[in-house]
Amino acid sequence: MYNQKTLITAFLWLACYFLKANNIQISSAVLVGQDVSAGANNLANSALVQFNLSWQNSWRVSGFPKNWDAAWIFVKYRRSGGTWQHAWLDSGGHVPAIGSRIDVGLLNPDSAFHRTNNPALGVFLYRNAAGGGDVSYNQVRLKWNFGAQGVPDSAVVEFRIFAVEMVYVAGGAFSLGDATTTSIQGQFRNANANTPFKITGEGSITLGGTAAGNLGNNNATGMSPVDDFNNTSTQTLPAAFPKGFSPFYCMKYEISQGQYRDFLNCLSYSQQATRTSVAPNSAVGTGALNSFNNFRSGLEIQQSGVSSSTPALYGCNLNNDGFFNSAVDGEWIACNYLSWMDVAAYLDWAALRPMTELEYEKAARGFLSAVNGEYSWGTTSIVAANNITSSGTSGEYSATISANAVCSNQANVSGPMRVGGFSFVSNKRFLAGAGWWGICELSGNVWERTVMVGSATGRSYTGMHGNGSLTATGNANVTSWPGLSSGEVSGAAGAGFRGGGWNSAFTQCRTSSRIDAASPASTRIAASGGRGVRSAR
Repeated sequence: MYNQKTLITAFLWLACYFLKANNIQISSAVLVGQDVSAGANNLANSALVQFNLSWQNSWRVSGFPKNWDAAWIFVKYRRSGGTWQHAWLDSGGHVPAIGSRIDVGLLNPDSAFHRTNNPALGVFLYRNAAGGGDVSYNQVRLKWNFGAQGVPDSAVVEFRIFAVEMVYVAGGAFSLGDATTTSIQGQFRNANANTPFKITGEGSITLGGTAAGNLGNNNATGMSPVDDFNNTSTQTLPAAFPKGFSPFYCMKYEISQGQYRDFLNCLSYSQQATRTSVAPNSAVGTGALNSFNNFRSGLEIQQSGVSSSTPALYGCNLNNDGFFNSAVDGEWIACNYLSWMDVAAYLDWAALRPMTELEYEKAARGFLSAVNGEYSWGTTSIVAANNITSSGTSGEYSATISANAVCSNQANVSGPMRVGGFSFVSNKRFLAGAGWWGICELSGNVWERTVMVGSATGRSYTGMHGNGSLTATGNANVTSWPGLSSGEVSGAAGAGFRGGGWNSAFTQCRTSSRIDAASPASTRIAASGGRGVRSAR
């Protein structure tokens, strides 16, 4: 995330600060190329947000499956110390750096661009040719339609640029579930046959029953709570529910504590109060999501807010030494203690959307045939990290030989670890603990919050994207998202858990395990986090 304050007309640099997360960096941000040719304060007026961008371990594969990683980039701005707003970008006029390309992400990708009704809320920037390794792109330019948002030509504007590492998941058929006969936990299968189920399109699916072609769940055996369908009771999964057949982007890593910190620091006092567990005017050093900072939760109040008027400033302070956001303060650790409402609010604010549990299995397994009892890296072998080296740093990892997951409640870990911490050690899928596409920690670390198929509320989800803004109380407000009530995502009905967390048993971390897939827990849990996706059409 990069912060910059500027006078639009004069492009005057007044103040900035730089933060790093997940090895992705933004620097040298400035507004250039203001276009007011349409007239003073016209809706068509625009400017270019220019910056440099770099991240590590990038790739693009030209052959099958034509997969790459990308940066999802979006901009927030505010005027005269006011509230932060999401910047509306144009559908064209962006300038990618040499060696890269840009695809825009519209509010509604299925409709035509409109400057105010359907703007671009961010862009995907990625390699324009096959290759691998670290990337560095200079003078990337994004066209911001500030006039469409009512910003005067001469306004003093502070802006922040955010970049989230994403992975492209190609469209196509894939398998759900496996044929394991041990430790059944609601795994998907083909009706009541003990074989995987093939997703071959985005059409509606009959859930439950015993007819061939129905999506079964092993009669909901081992689930707690259970789906509302089984071998004798059927439901219909609508065509509008995202099933993973169509292409999508998935966050490469789970939401980190640094990312959630930056999110909180863009909210109002009342919004912060909803998205944390303590009042923003609490004392400096109070834990934001867990007042005792248990289980490696290092988010704290860095500067106390003033009741209902001035928001708090949050920082990472894993070692509790009172010096915030230092090199050992854990901003790269997966953010735990996130409720479903917290995850939904972050995704709405970032113009992403929740992941369905079918998309979760596609993200892990890819196009490969299912392996009985496999984890997200495609084998049945799992090695839990039982120590932490370089704790809290951007290079945190486990020295446990062949460790590829944070799970089974290891005494020397007792919490989540750095996102991508195993890929830091190896680029081999098993040792990196990565799914087929290169998405990390889909097994263990923190539970993934996914949209369930086992309830009517979950099945009503249509995959709409966040619009970049929250309600005044800090909740997501997107139509059809799980937990929506009276226009706000204030509950968790329709949202479950997949993938296991740092204190989960090995079996709960398997790709096909659905032990808690229908559990709509709404509280903040020590091993719960999340990540988002975005449709790629």
